[in-house]
Amino acid sequence: MAFLKRLGWYLVGLSIGIVFLVFFLKKKSGDKGIEFCYFPNCRVLKDMRSKPLHFSEDFQFKKDTILIKTFLTDGDIDFGKSDTKSEPCKTYFISNETENGEIVLKAQNCPNKVLIVAIEDN
Repeated sequence: MAFLKRLGWYLVGLSIGIVFLVFFLKKKSGDKGIEFCYFPNCRVLKDMRSKPLHFSEDFQFKKDTILIKTFLTDGDIDFGKSDTKSEPCKTYFISNETENGEIVLKAQNCPNKVLIVAIEDN
């Protein structure tokens, strides 16, 4: 009888775990899925995507927001070159590979906005 009781509790716990996993995996695979960001690059880019974009006075590509969005989704942040200690806005250098070579975006991540400063070709 003790074995059947333990087996019953095991099956109850297993079924709760399966329901929990199905719920989260279904959310993750949907259009408005859950995004798990563990690495600093992913966390910073996710934070920058959640804020409105503003452009500096000297920025030339003001109409090309699709290019900026690709930097914020597929870019790699150079933390060695970036200034992550400055207040209130941290400056990041985000690189992205294109068919013409590597392009670097300089952006400032402020508490309530993202200021796009420049795009440089390497």
